[in-house]
This record gives sequence, structure tokens and C-alpha cells, in this order.
Amino acid sequence: MRAFVIESGELKVKDMEEPKAKPGEVVVSLRAAGINRRDLGLPKRYGDKPDALIIGSDGAGIIESVGEGVTDFAYGDEVIINPALRWYANSDAPPPEFDILGMPDHGTFAEKIALSVEQVEKKPRYMSWEEASSLALPALTGYRALFTKGRLKKGDTLFIPGAGSGVATFLIQFAKNVGARVIVTSRSEEKRQHAKDIGADLAIATDSDWPEELAGETVDLVIDSVGAATFNRSLDVLKKGGRIVIFGATTEDNVDFNLRKFFYGQYQLFGSTMGSREELRAMLSHMESNQLRPVIDKVFPLEQAQEAFDHLASGSQFGKVVLRIRE
Repeated sequence: MRAFVIESGELKVKDMEEPKAKPGEVVVSLRAAGINRRDLGLPKRYGDKPDALIIGSDGAGIIESVGEGVTDFAYGDEVIINPALRWYANSDAPPPEFDILGMPDHGTFAEKIALSVEQVEKKPRYMSWEEASSLALPALTGYRALFTKGRLKKGDTLFIPGAGSGVATFLIQFAKNVGARVIVTSRSEEKRQHAKDIGADLAIATDSDWPEELAGETVDLVIDSVGAATFNRSLDVLKKGGRIVIFGATTEDNVDFNLRKFFYGQYQLFGSTMGSREELRAMLSHMESNQLRPVIDKVFPLEQAQEAFDHLASGSQFGKVVLRIRE
């Protein structure tokens, strides 16, 4: 089968041995796979190991075979992959055995994948393969950050620095579905307009004076994945006693901030990563009840996976970048 792998420090499309289902596993014939920013960092983390590793966390396809003991799914079922491995019940933090699919396990950028039946869910019927393949990691990340950690409710105002990421597009739509006000930032006027098109109430320029632009707003919750470049700026617009949730750091990991200002402001800071299967199922129910669709920026064939990576790395996308594995 064809797969996009890291091998000896290089990314390449190559032939790999087809997987077989062990007891408790299924083999999924993948139709599409969503690319996440996490995938861009895997070559550096994997290093120059000679064994080819299939990367990729998100995907959707059709069950081709089932292993011994599998009863809940059968040949021909249309499914999505849950990339949050071995985290089943909602909890304050992931269990020690938690990992994310795509390293060290073989991932979804391939024609087939074998994995535990515990890691598949029924595909939303109203979604295309490209839509269904792109939602689990970013939508689950956003859902937990927004509702489990951020406790967003109707009437709250949410502030999101950066409007174009896959997670941000889900955050905007989830928040609007529950009756919140949504404010986003972007350097791109086009992305600011796209954000408004999918529900954002206000979109301001990243390089503007945020306190001045938001002088009449009361921001209850900030969800930030940018890191050092925006952390203190976000605190400047968050109301006293407000909540800030961090799930990533696309700029620098280390942040300096004024502790006295922080504790006098009674701010609440939460970290968040991915989510449990319980939250994934709640998120899928939320999406189905609202007929919410992932925002797809561009679709590339598997053989052009490197071009897809380059497009995502450029930061020019709005929404998800997807690999089409087969028609």
C-alpha cells in the first residue's frame, strides 16, 4: 500500500506492507486523512531513524476486516479515527497510557491502518469523506478547551487570537451554537472575513491595539494556541476573574508575565490537550445536532503530501488541509 512516511530523516511517499487485524483490532481502508500542525513537527521529533514511520492522526474510511473478538463494528462500516489513544472517560488530565496516533504508532497517511476497535467511531452520515477525515483531533481539542476547561456558556464572550487554524474554525462554530459572542484576530483581511462568514461577531487585525479595539467588550474567556506572542496581549483584554485556556504554542513555549498583575486580576489559567473518548462522542453529538461541517481549505492527493505539508506550513490556509487517499 502507498503511505507518506518519515524514513532516515526524510518525508516520502513509498510502498509499505499492508496491515492485518490482530484480536480486538480493525483494518480501515482510508478514504481521506486530515493534516494537523502536529504532523509538521514529527520529522524533527522522529529524527533520522531508518525504520519508516507512517505519520498522521486523523482519518476516515471503511472497515475492511475485523480481528477476533470485535463485535461492535463490522465489514463495510464507515468510520472516523479517534487519534486520542487509550483515553476513554473524561478526566482532569490524560491517563499515563495516553498518546496521540501517528507516533510512535503508524498513522493515517496511508491506504490502510490497523488499530484497536476502541479507536473508531461511526462516521457522521451527512459529511463527505474529506470533512469526516479532518475533524477528530482539532474539533476534540477545541471542544475540550471550550467547554470542559473553558466552561463557555450562552451569553459569554470568547476571544480567539488567530482565526485561520482548524481548531479556531471549530471554536467559532461551537461557540456560536451555544449562543456566545465570538471575537477573533488575524493578520489577513481575507481570513477575518472568512471568520465572520462562519459566525465570528468581530474580527480585528493582529497588529492593532487590542485594548483600544475591544474597549466596549467584556471578554469572559480566551482560548490561545499562539503562545508567547499573544499571551500577555490576551491578558490585557480579558476581564478580571476571566479564564484563559492554552492548548498550543506555535510561537515560543516560554512566557514571562507579571505574577502580581495576574493574581490581583484573579485570572484563571488552564492547560488543555486533545480530549477523551467521552468528550469526542459529546462533540460528535453536538456537531450532528447542529449539522456542523468542518471548514476545508484545500484537498491534495496522497502523492502530493509534501505539497500539502508545505501549504499548511506557510500559514496561508483557513480551515483544514486534507489528503485524499482514494476516491
